Amino acid sequence: MNTITTKIALVTGASSGIGEATAERLAKAGYKVYGTSRRGAQGKRSFEMLGLDVTSDESVEAAVSKVIRHDGRIDLLVNNAGFGVAPAGAEESSIEQARSIFETNFFGLVRMTRAVVPHMRRQAHGRIINIGSVLGFLPMPYGALYAATKHAVEGYSESLDHELRTRGIRVSVIEPAYTKTPFDANFVEPDAKLDEYREARAHVSKRVNEIMATAEEPGVVADIVLKAASATQPKVRYAAGKLANRLRLLRRFAPAGLVDAGIRKDLRLDAALAPQARHAARAF
Repeated sequence: MNTITTKIALVTGASSGIGEATAERLAKAGYKVYGTSRRGAQGKRSFEMLGLDVTSDESVEAAVSKVIRHDGRIDLLVNNAGFGVAPAGAEESSIEQARSIFETNFFGLVRMTRAVVPHMRRQAHGRIINIGSVLGFLPMPYGALYAATKHAVEGYSESLDHELRTRGIRVSVIEPAYTKTPFDANFVEPDAKLDEYREARAHVSKRVNEIMATAEEPGVVADIVLKAASATQPKVRYAAGKLANRLRLLRRFAPAGLVDAGIRKDLRLDAALAPQARHAARAF
C-alpha cells in the first residue's frame, strides 16, 4: 500500500490525446496514476493502464475497487473519456445516436463520479476534474450533440462543487478549445444523413480541419489539469489555452449579437448555405 504522501490519480480515456498527456503530466509531478481505456494496457507508459468502459456500471465499479484495494484511496479523478460525431446537422443523428454520445460523454462521467465520491467523502478530501470544452458555454453549429454534452458537464460540475466543497472535495471543469489529438480521427459518422445538409456538412468539416491545423497541443490542457489539482483554492472553471481564454472573455463581456456573428463568420456558415437558402436567410 502506498504511503499517504503519494497522491493517487485516476484518469479516464488515457490511451491518447488529452487523457494520455494528463496522466503523463501527473505522473511526472509525483502522482501514482492509473489511466483507463476500454482496451486496457497498450504499450509502455509511466503509469498503469486499466481496462474500463465508462458506459458500464460493472466495469466502473471493478476498476475503482481495484485502485482502492491496491492503494486505499483516490485523491484525484480526471474524467476525460468521450467521443464526438463528425460535423453534421443536429437532425442527422438518430435518437439512439444521441443517447450513445450522452451515455459516454455525460453519464460515463456521472458513473465515475458516483463510484469515487464515497471514498473521497470517507477521506474528507479529493479533487474531481472534468474535461469539458469551450463548447460548454458556446454553441457549435453542426456539432449540437457534442456541445449539448459539454453544456451538461458544465452544469453538473458547478452544482456538484457546491454540494461537496464542505466535505473537503472540490470539482473543477477544464475548458479547452481546438486541441491536436486523435479525437477528430475517431469521430462517429452521423447515422441519419440528409442530402439537404451535404454541402454545409462538407464545408464545416473543411473549416474545422483548417482550424485544427493550428490547434494547441494536449500538453497545454494537461498543465491546466495539474494547476487545478494543485491549487489551494481551486476555481470551478479553467480555460485551457490562448483561444479558450479569448473565447471565455468574449462570451462574458461581448454583446450577444457580436458573439453570434463571430461564430457564423469563423465557421463561414453563410457561405455554406445553398443560394436559395442564403436568399431565405436574408429575408429574415
